[in-house]
Amino acid sequence: MGELGGKRRPPRATATTWPPRNLAQASGASNGNDLWQVWLARVQAWRRAEAGAGRLMPWIPIAFGTGIALYFAAEREPVTWVALVTAVALSALAFMSRRSRVFVAMVSLASIASGFAAATIKASRVAHDVLTRPIYTSSIKGFVETREERERTDRFVLRVTQMDTARGQAVLARVRLSVKKATAPKVGQFVELKARLLPPLSALRPGAYDFSRDMYFQGIAASGFAMGAITVRDPPAGLSGGWSLRYAATMQGLRDAIDARIRAVLSGDSRAIATALLTGKRDAISAQVNDAMFVSGLGHVLSISGYHMAVVAGIVFFAARALLALIPALTVTFPIKKVAAAAALVAATFYLLLSGAEVATQRSFVMAAVVLVAIMVDRRAITFRTLAIAAMIVLLLTPEALVHPSFQMSFAATLGLVALVQIGMPKVFATPESSRTARAALWGGREIAMLALASLVAGLATTPYAAFHFHRFTPYGVLANLAAMPVVSILVMPAGILGLVAMPFGFDGIFWRVMDFGIVWMIAVAQWVAALPGAIGRIAAFGIGPLITASGGIILLGLLRTPLRFAGAGLLAVAMLAALRTPQPDVLISGDGRSVGVRGQDGVLNVMSAGKDAFVLREWLGADADARVAGDASLGHGVSCDVDGCVTALADGALVALALTSEALPDDCQRAAIVVSARPVPADCAALAIGPQALRARGAMMIRRQGDAYVIAAQRPRGTDRPWSPAVAEADDVAAPTPRAAPARPADATPAETDLQADD
Repeated sequence: MGELGGKRRPPRATATTWPPRNLAQASGASNGNDLWQVWLARVQAWRRAEAGAGRLMPWIPIAFGTGIALYFAAEREPVTWVALVTAVALSALAFMSRRSRVFVAMVSLASIASGFAAATIKASRVAHDVLTRPIYTSSIKGFVETREERERTDRFVLRVTQMDTARGQAVLARVRLSVKKATAPKVGQFVELKARLLPPLSALRPGAYDFSRDMYFQGIAASGFAMGAITVRDPPAGLSGGWSLRYAATMQGLRDAIDARIRAVLSGDSRAIATALLTGKRDAISAQVNDAMFVSGLGHVLSISGYHMAVVAGIVFFAARALLALIPALTVTFPIKKVAAAAALVAATFYLLLSGAEVATQRSFVMAAVVLVAIMVDRRAITFRTLAIAAMIVLLLTPEALVHPSFQMSFAATLGLVALVQIGMPKVFATPESSRTARAALWGGREIAMLALASLVAGLATTPYAAFHFHRFTPYGVLANLAAMPVVSILVMPAGILGLVAMPFGFDGIFWRVMDFGIVWMIAVAQWVAALPGAIGRIAAFGIGPLITASGGIILLGLLRTPLRFAGAGLLAVAMLAALRTPQPDVLISGDGRSVGVRGQDGVLNVMSAGKDAFVLREWLGADADARVAGDASLGHGVSCDVDGCVTALADGALVALALTSEALPDDCQRAAIVVSARPVPADCAALAIGPQALRARGAMMIRRQGDAYVIAAQRPRGTDRPWSPAVAEADDVAAPTPRAAPARPADATPAETDLQADD
């Protein structure tokens, strides 16, 4: 077979053979000294290798995701039919050009247009009104759809059927309400209550995560809290929650039953974490343990993700296969591997439904299901193609997941792990050809090396996204995962699965105790690592540009197989430098105008506040890589307050004033360079004035001095009008004068009163 005419057949030339054996000849150069031609030929060979058969498919979901990103970057809502027609037309052109040189370009354009259309269609499908002004008292009737148990309060989502306010009749689709601990009604009940409703929470600073966008795609129009008693009633005649509500009530009852059985044996954080791992109810974990888990790099354990789904599916797969292998007749005549994969798929589906089927869990299930189906049809399970299919399914079903940190982090980590398996990880392990001594020697080392490599690669791949969204990274993440994850994988999760199986027979208690042993160890590791010097890696906030650049670098490093992939390392270096060089704002203003952060001469933020909004302060300090916490007395350093307002100085001595009363405005407008007030500001104010109309229209703001002017970045830039963030009419802003320094306004309060006012 390998010979022809007595001579060995020469190897067939393929597009994936690189580099050329004779670079000078391949480049067409007349001599071998033309280095430019040599390197050009080398790059061309690498490019042909990357464009080989089957290598372009993983790029389709990347182009599809680019289209989704363009949708979210739009200032106004696109026209649905135009987006759909454009996607269909470009897809048809791509099909017709399948034999031409422009095929790849056309497929890319069609994928981008399809992603844009998918996001537009999803937004039109979930379209609903969003509350734009607070409603201080409202009588509401409706069905309870979900319920969450939290550390201090409970929370539930109400599907509204009737809603009365002092302004007349108004009905929102869904509202999310907080209630006192252990007072939330059951899922499926029809209730009547009074509530105070607030608009969905927008980004706390420009460029920060937009919570209102999440709530919009969940169909939630407002949040708030219940006032007084909640009355459970029979629904009006002809009105029912439907099959979806009955299903939700059934699954919630199952989760509550599991939690009750665990609660009978465990308590505190052990009980909360055990419940979180099995049912997805993770809000009852104490703040101290929750922070330690995330600081140490073990926070991924608390959210049901790819790891949990893989463990559940893997345990069921290997257990089913081992049990079937005990019957010799089946091993010969029966495809026990495929049957085991089918059993694992059923278990993964049940786990998805039990855990609430949140977006992150759906994504994990899709990835696991694609792998199991690949096993059932005799295909390689862990490949870039598998990852691409999973990504496409998730983005088609939930396009909004693209801008969520859990999607970005999980797929970045998975891409890194798949690349490790495809390129480097097999070299770490012993092979069947290795000697018994070598295999025995590597038995423990290879598992440790695999875990260390997987933790390192996944941690590095998710670092840009953790830095962008949470302003931190985990220096000791590999150490924490090496110490805790074997116990979680070998002890905690298997015991949890066995506990679920044993519940109907009443023998589940012993398995919850085994889970407790492993969870206590995991908590101890998390707290130990979190207490190490430098465990809290902080990084100041940066823009979307460095994140996109870093994403491109990760994609190139993960998907490319030739030395061209090292261009990804260059992109990561550029992204890191750009992120570190991002200038920080001089002034931060909350969306309600009640809190103002000012960067003083010492380079840190000084805060003027008319209330106690610890959530805003935590976000500001985190984005500033500031280790202080809300309530720290040093936040009021250099701030002078009286009953009319507060004032503090910028680094150049210019004053920033927070006016709480109308009486303070004339003085502040004359003396300060920047004035922030929830009261109407006089039109002749000489300062840069941020008044109530501008705050309502543009949301949270950042001000940065550039040369002789102040530049404002707003959470809602001018012209922006999206369904989750509707445009609000805005009066013209007062033009900013040339920045100037002014003497501080004398404080009318005593030093003790000033400190108290600043802390409030």
